[in-house]
Parts: sequence; structure tokens; C-alpha cells
Amino acid sequence: MTSGTTPSATPSRAKVSRRGLIGGGAAAAGVAGAFAAGRWATPEEHAVTAVHASSYPFCGEQQAGIVTPVQDRLHFVALDVTTDDRDELIDLLRRWTDAAARMTRGASAGPVGPVEGSALLPPDDTGEAIGLSASGLTITFGFGPGVFLDADGNDRFGLADRRPAALEPLPHFAADALDPRRTGGDLCIQACADDPQVAVHAIRNLVRIGFGTTAVRWSQLGFGRTSTTSNAQTTPRNLFGFKDGTHNVKLEETADLADHVWVGAGDDAAADWLVGGSYLVTRRINMTIEVWDRQPLGDQELFVGRTKDSGAPLTGGGEFTKPDFAQQVGDQPVIPVDAHVRVVHPDQHGGIRMLRRGYNFVDGSNDIGGLEAGLFFIGYVRDPRTHFIPIQRAMAAQDALMEYLKFTGQALFAVPPGVREGEYVGQALFAS
Repeated sequence: MTSGTTPSATPSRAKVSRRGLIGGGAAAAGVAGAFAAGRWATPEEHAVTAVHASSYPFCGEQQAGIVTPVQDRLHFVALDVTTDDRDELIDLLRRWTDAAARMTRGASAGPVGPVEGSALLPPDDTGEAIGLSASGLTITFGFGPGVFLDADGNDRFGLADRRPAALEPLPHFAADALDPRRTGGDLCIQACADDPQVAVHAIRNLVRIGFGTTAVRWSQLGFGRTSTTSNAQTTPRNLFGFKDGTHNVKLEETADLADHVWVGAGDDAAADWLVGGSYLVTRRINMTIEVWDRQPLGDQELFVGRTKDSGAPLTGGGEFTKPDFAQQVGDQPVIPVDAHVRVVHPDQHGGIRMLRRGYNFVDGSNDIGGLEAGLFFIGYVRDPRTHFIPIQRAMAAQDALMEYLKFTGQALFAVPPGVREGEYVGQALFAS
């Protein structure tokens, strides 16, 4: 890791490398619960090579961590802003930007480093990532509704007239059991990496930098991606054992990204600062694993609408074959009307797609001895009112999987476009 200059006026310790970078740059809709739906594609469109990068640049046209090939580990945090001082918030965003840029290239969180500074002062990096590579770390920031108006409707930072019309708290969907302690937030930070300690280190240090300006509202650790954002990645499986994210929007699909993920220039005149960015939806989905595990294989496949082995639709073909919803056996559809793949498929929603990069989670055991486990859904959409809410409502109303799911948390954030050199994240929002 590259460190800053150690102050000569105080005792210091020998510099120790925090990370040894081993390479250069990077490889340049489902549903709210999201298990297996999307655009039809031929098998030839999908490679199966693994994607690994030592580091991804923090600066760019869009923030890293959206179309970036999904890493294996996640640490996500939602925070409340505890100050009403606009300048303090801007200063924090500047410090976060600097720290994120350092950490994503494999350096320390602070300019000095975990062991390079004065022995009489706390280090500006917590040190648990000493000796680890950057591990493909990406850090993505978003703004929640509370940055614009507080719960009483007050304009906290003079930003009310720049609030996107779509940035409203998500509605309560049928059968939701939302925990307020896992819902909402003024700001969010998504850290993804191929090493869990690297992701945790990033969030730990950004939260530490925010002390006095922000406070953690909730956080979530995730493992084992449940979708793919690149044709170079193989399709993963969720905790129900089914392939997930077969037809997710991919970074190679630039036209679909423009149509379904990136906010367009004419979408919202009040939110021109968000053009080129996206909306981030989170839903914490507890799975009743033990109940699901007792269901016959054939029933599981009917609930999902795909085979458990290959991920092919029940109407035949391979994983990437388009489901034939018109195919019947006798007077019954081969893919049931309440099968997940049918309920959430773009064909049922005017072709709407979303980019998903969710993760499995297991948070120990619950109060009745079952696994506290499930899917932490993360979706990026151009507009949640058209690309998320209708699909989630359809799922809540008629999806066969709902019997095995419990939605315990959710949030919505506006994710600004990427940062150019010399800027801080979200700078256009605060421009006069």
C-alpha cells in the first residue's frame, strides 16, 4: 500500500506494506426476490470463464460495483446523517471519496496508514487488511430520501428541490414483515470484494471516518453472489439450490443498461445530477430453509418453473432457453401460472428488466432454532416506480415462492454517476 508522509515531529514506526497488488486494472429482471428470470439469450452468448481482477478503479463514468462482475463477498451498510450542517456532510463525502479511492487500489483507508504514523496517536487505518490484496474491491455510494427531507418534511441541507421524484420510501408490500431496524437509511455504502475481510475493512473504516456525522442504521454481510453481471461469469445458486440470475442484465448489454439501469437525461428535470446514475433497491429476504427442504423435488421445480439440475425452463431446452409459457399438458400449462419464473418474467411486465447483484446470507439461528438465512436482494433500476414496484407487487400477490419467503427489510437509494478525478461522490447534487 502506498502511504502518506509520516510527520517528522512525532515518533513513528517503520512502514509496512498493507497490500501487495498483483496486477493492473479490471475487466473493463428478475424480481425483487429474484431467483431466475429475464431476457432470452442463446447459450453462445454466455462464456463460463471466471472473472478475477486485483483492483477496479474508483473513478469512472459510473460508480464501480454496479456492472462490475459480481464479487463473492458483500458488506452493505445504511447510515443516518446525524448533522444538519451541509458543509459537514460535503466534507464527509470528500473524505469518503479519498478513502474509497485509496482502498480500491489496494492502499490504506487513511493517507498515513495502519502502522506508519505516530505511536502516540490512533492510526488512520484499522489494520485488519494488512498484507491482503485489493481483492477486486468496489465501493458504491447512494443517497436515501432522508438526505432531501427528514421525517417531518424539513429541508435539511437545502436539497429538497433536487430530490428525484422516484426517491420515495418503498411501499409496504403484501406479506411484508419489515423490521424498522433493517429498513431505510439516509446514505448507503456497498462494498464488494473477493475477500470478506477486505469488504469488512472498507466499511469499518468508512463508518469510522463518519463518526460524528453519520451513525449506522443497519448493515448486512453477504456471501456467494446470487446473480451474474457479466457474460464471463457462470450462473450461481441461491440457498434453495436453484440457479439464480440466469438472464440478469449484463455489462456487455449496453443498450439494455441504457434502457433499464441508467437514469436518462430526460427522466427527471429536478434530478439532472443523477443522470448516468441509477436507483439501488435492497430487500432482505428470509428463506424458510427447513420447510423448503422438506418439499419434493418435483414441487420445488414447479414453484420455481425451472429444473434444479441445469436451470432449464420446465418447457425444455437448456439454462438459457426462453421459457414457453404457452406450452401445455392437457389443459394445464407446463410452467404453472404461479411459478416464479412466469410471475416475474419480463414478458409479463412489458419487457422491463433490472440488474441484480444480490447475495446469500446466514446470520446464525433464529429464536425458534432455524437458520436465519436467505437472500439479500440488491437491484439497480432506472426507475423503481416502473422497474421494481410493479414486479414486487405481482410477486407478493401470486408467486408460489412467497410461502417460503419472509421480507424483513428494505431501502431505496439514488446512486449518482461516477466520480471524475478531483471530484467527490455526489458533487453535482451539491453544486449551486
